[in-house]
Amino acid sequence: MHRSQENLQIPSPDDRWLVIESYIKEKGLVKQHINSYNDFITKRLREIIDEESVIQTSSPNFYALITDVKIGNPQVREFDGSLNTSITPLECRVRNLTYSVPVYVNIVLVEDGIKTSSSEPILLCEIPVMVKSIKDPTSTMDEKTLRELGEDPRDPGGYFIINGSERVLVAQEDLAPNRVIVDYAKEGLNVTHMAKVVSATTGYRVPIILDRHKDGTLHISFPAVTGKIPFAVLMRALGLESDYEIALAVSPDPEIQKELIPSLLQSAEIKTSTDALEFIGNRVAVGQPREVRIERAEQIIDRYFLPHLGTGKNDRLKKAIYLGYMALKLMEFMLGRRQADDKDHYRNKRLKLAGDLLAVQFRVAYRAFLKDFRYQLEKARARTRKITQVSALVRSDIITERIRHAMATGNWAGNRVGVSQILDRTNWISMHSHLRRVVSPLSRSQPNFEARDLHGTQWGRICIFETPEGPNCGLVKNMALTAYISVGIDENMVLDILESIEDPDMMVEKIERIFGELRKGARRTPPEGSRILLNGRPIGYCRDGEKLVSYLRELRRSGKLHYEVSIAHIKTQYVDEIYINTDAGRFLRPVFVVRDGKLVYSKQHAEALRKGEIGFEDLVKMGVVEYLDPDEEENAYIALNPSDLTMEHTHMEIYPPAIVGIAAATIPYAEHNQSPRNTYQSAMVKQALGLYASNYQIRTDTRSYLLHYPEKPLVQTKFLDVIGYNSKPAGHNMVVAVMSYTGYNMEDAVILNKSSVERGLARSTFFRLYTIEERKYPGGEEDKIEIPDPSVHGYRGKQFYSKLGSEGITGVEVPVEGGEILVGKTSPSRFMEEMKEFGVIAAKRKDTSVGVRHGEKGVVDMVIMTTTSEGHRLVKVRVRDLGIVEIGDKFASRHGQKGVVGMLIPQYDMPYTSEGITPDLIINPHALPSRMTLGQLMESIAGKIAALRGRLVDATPFYGEDIESLKRELLLLGYPMDGTEPMYDGRTGELIGSPIFIGIVFYQKLHHMVANKIHARARGQVQILTKQPTEGRAREGGLRFGEMERDSLVGHGASVLLKEKLLDASDKTTIYVCTECGFIGWFDRNNKKPVCPIHGDKSKVVPVSVSYAFKLLLQELMAMQIAPRLIVKERVEVFRERWR
Repeated sequence: MHRSQENLQIPSPDDRWLVIESYIKEKGLVKQHINSYNDFITKRLREIIDEESVIQTSSPNFYALITDVKIGNPQVREFDGSLNTSITPLECRVRNLTYSVPVYVNIVLVEDGIKTSSSEPILLCEIPVMVKSIKDPTSTMDEKTLRELGEDPRDPGGYFIINGSERVLVAQEDLAPNRVIVDYAKEGLNVTHMAKVVSATTGYRVPIILDRHKDGTLHISFPAVTGKIPFAVLMRALGLESDYEIALAVSPDPEIQKELIPSLLQSAEIKTSTDALEFIGNRVAVGQPREVRIERAEQIIDRYFLPHLGTGKNDRLKKAIYLGYMALKLMEFMLGRRQADDKDHYRNKRLKLAGDLLAVQFRVAYRAFLKDFRYQLEKARARTRKITQVSALVRSDIITERIRHAMATGNWAGNRVGVSQILDRTNWISMHSHLRRVVSPLSRSQPNFEARDLHGTQWGRICIFETPEGPNCGLVKNMALTAYISVGIDENMVLDILESIEDPDMMVEKIERIFGELRKGARRTPPEGSRILLNGRPIGYCRDGEKLVSYLRELRRSGKLHYEVSIAHIKTQYVDEIYINTDAGRFLRPVFVVRDGKLVYSKQHAEALRKGEIGFEDLVKMGVVEYLDPDEEENAYIALNPSDLTMEHTHMEIYPPAIVGIAAATIPYAEHNQSPRNTYQSAMVKQALGLYASNYQIRTDTRSYLLHYPEKPLVQTKFLDVIGYNSKPAGHNMVVAVMSYTGYNMEDAVILNKSSVERGLARSTFFRLYTIEERKYPGGEEDKIEIPDPSVHGYRGKQFYSKLGSEGITGVEVPVEGGEILVGKTSPSRFMEEMKEFGVIAAKRKDTSVGVRHGEKGVVDMVIMTTTSEGHRLVKVRVRDLGIVEIGDKFASRHGQKGVVGMLIPQYDMPYTSEGITPDLIINPHALPSRMTLGQLMESIAGKIAALRGRLVDATPFYGEDIESLKRELLLLGYPMDGTEPMYDGRTGELIGSPIFIGIVFYQKLHHMVANKIHARARGQVQILTKQPTEGRAREGGLRFGEMERDSLVGHGASVLLKEKLLDASDKTTIYVCTECGFIGWFDRNNKKPVCPIHGDKSKVVPVSVSYAFKLLLQELMAMQIAPRLIVKERVEVFRERWR
């Protein structure tokens, strides 16, 4: 009886799933970017402006103040100067606008203490709005309103609209700032060990490195000072004058103090703080008077040394103690008391999301604005003593354009490239996956093996499968479904709580106070207990660390302390430290809390969740679930399943299958596949054609695909509903037989049923957008949309313009093909101004019409005519092309089994079962054994049951329906339990020798279609410079006859064929060579004879046939002052010499 009651308490996988479902529904899939952006727009933007709100000019009694930062609502300034405040994201996409909000400020001018403020708010800049963020009106609208606006109601947002294109700011992974990281120094240097900290504050990042040299001395290097500063010198400069104080700031431990002796001896001649400052001043202000040097040194150590601890004089003690901690950590590491810090451990990593990246870019742009504004102020003041119109001096486009340019190109402040990328809208999964991507800044050219490896701390934070193959493998990652990125909370909240503790065991003794007492000799004993580090900064000691940690955790579980605060207690033989983290960009993940070996989560919680009475947030507030960061996870013992729980366990996993990301969540029975196959599927699910957005008909994407009859998979994983895949699927449930038939499915090819294809299987439409803008140029010239006159420069021939209407624009539903013009346009000649100077009267206009791409065909689907914000006319033409499956199209199952169509066989020739079922697709049995994709075989059996029973089968990894019970169910339905059936050859009607494995597998059509790849050419365009054929399908290029192809002809001795291919049929040209000097001459048309550049017409100049590329080489050599002399002989003479 007792045992069964126990069993009732154990939450089933379904009960655990409810928590994850609630988590994803509540948090959304792209919440991390939206939270980060909201934080930037509401808080950080003001902070950056307030930080440098005073603009000093050259005269000290005249300066400006920037106050009252206000952020408006999305708007666009139209060409006529009016403000369009009802702008929607869709309108921005269609009209190529930027979806942005204005930032207004008030500027107060202060002259001799008299303040004059601007009468109305001044536009400082425009900041792009993240779709669905706090500043986007669509984030609060209901479904009906969104539909009326033409938005997809389920669009997750999280991206920006810049000049009409959707752009994502990809999360950047970086080393954690303000954390001391110790490591061995590189080989071959004079340095043995090093401690590094990147001190980051709202403004700038300063890397500070503390090195230990081979002679035992410590040296500090940071960018503001060239060269290295001895440790003791910097400590004295920070106000600790005696050796005793310096030693105490590091540690009261005599063994560590002993290690400091070489450093203290090294700078013994510098005794006072002033001497030390002068020493530093000599490095930065050479040749200046002593006072100036000291002042500069003070300025540098205040502002550029550990700026995150403060930038005032009063913060110097704090800095000295922090530097002492750096030295202590380095010494402990050197003495073997600590391990080297692992750079790949996620405790040492932080994620920079959209908000952080924008803040960095905004700060750089804002500084540029201040510089310009200061210049404008001084200029205006020099011109007129009294400045009346301040708004005229503010150039709002400085910040606006800088940010827009960075977002349009992806070139970010700090020399990063590819930060902003165009949102991948191939299908629903590819879009979400792109919004959850994480990029490591390491270069792809170096091996970086450790960084690419799957690290233990990525469990539940980073998808274990989803990463690209090739050079970026392991550097580009994706967030797991349970990952949560901290937004960051104010550390003062924690400090207040710590200060309010009165229990003597848990009381935090401040480090400054302890140091002060030790220094004065008021206390003899060093502090006992645990050292407390808040965001990497030592703040004090506590007698009973365990007690304090459990007290703080109880506060967090009861909701009195924010759930983002992480508390970890790491205790070893030598080290006893408590880490409290509150900063932004940490990877957290939710887990169940376990108390006394029992799970807090009960059946009652599960029922309440099922009924919708409580949500995930409530579970966190109740202390049922809590977030762990990688630091705290090192201090936890987590069980996988309820059956594993013991008294030692502190937590339990909520739902182990959720350690995967969005893409890998689509794989049924993933735990039965060889792992690289799951990685392949994670990449391919992003290339599958499906329904990518419900408003696809009114969207203007450059290129997009649409699967006509997408189906929800019969074999499900629990995640498919919450990630929205079931409502926007990308594939078909196909009847798949595993057999070799006709031999057209060798080497991963597949055979498709032609009749199924004719009924609409895997049929898709490809949309391509062509955009034309009627630009206006300086000097009154402008483009014109019209049917070009035959006299214009670059006219293409009458037949190409045949589809144009009277306005010069194609009509809707007109069939078009490669080369035909969609919109006729003529532009002024590029060198109009230069032409006028030379007295050429009317320069010809040139044809800049837009035609269908070479090799494509289709039907004009939609024509949009609108204007841009500059007032230019904008025409967008969308061409659609029906894609019926043909030989060469690429298909893939959900298990990394990809293949191209090798043959389409009509239904009457396909094999059939005794019930007359014919497969839609036949895959070769050789595709399975070596790849070990058992998941596909299981899916096949599960799919068969789903079809026969009319129910969906759950194939979630680890907790899916058991394959054995499915096989039994199959047997009860009257089919062989191994999934095979006897089949008959459709061509002969004979029974096929062995039973055939047949079932239902979900297959995806990928966007690699043969129609977009097939390429051949006989004659065509050549490059102007080399006269060789152009390259690439898009430019009607030739097929390269390369070195290896040449070698095979050489090997065959086919010299005449070789000459014909590489000379006669390629770039044969005739040059004239002088027989006397061997220089290249030219042909004089007037005298009808060749001329030598040296001998004129005195010598014999003969025509020689060479490759044009060779002629070019000779001329390039001549340009480099090298004279190639060609030796020419009559052909007869050459033969004579050869046969002698």
